[in-house]
Amino acid sequence: MTENEKMLGEERRQLIVETLRTASRPIPGRELGEMTNVSRQVIVGDITLLKARNQPIMATSQGYVYMHAQLAPERCEKTIVCRHAPEQTELELNIFVDNGVTVKDVKIEHPVYGDLTASIMVSNRNDVKEFIEKVSQVNGVFLLKLTDAGIHLHTVMADNEQQIINAEDALRKADILVE
Repeated sequence: MTENEKMLGEERRQLIVETLRTASRPIPGRELGEMTNVSRQVIVGDITLLKARNQPIMATSQGYVYMHAQLAPERCEKTIVCRHAPEQTELELNIFVDNGVTVKDVKIEHPVYGDLTASIMVSNRNDVKEFIEKVSQVNGVFLLKLTDAGIHLHTVMADNEQQIINAEDALRKADILVE
């Protein structure tokens, strides 16, 4: 393939899947586009097609991730209910990651659309900072603002249950945990 030659559809989608499967970090659409000499928008379309083919690809604020089926058996997962003002989002996410907890997503119950879920996938303070900056850059709205009371749920994951318990205790002290 020459430097400016676009990679064709199926070959490009195979490369995308293989790249995401072997990646140790999220890969932005822009970067996938540069690899294949197509626009980010073409990559968005490819990802949509791959998802329709049941490829476990998830879009995060840092880029695309291939969701490997196997979770380490010792990993714990839990859904936690929270409520806070939008400006406390960074505090909330930092409490989770400071306790060794990964925040996978946020869920709300919307009065028109029903249940809405958005991927977050933050595991450390740098991830949180990038997530908050990206929301700000695009003038995004935190999902909690789409609810009457700001109540939302997070699916979280940690190496052990104690990390989740510690995060819940810290959220309780910050008056963010809903019990």
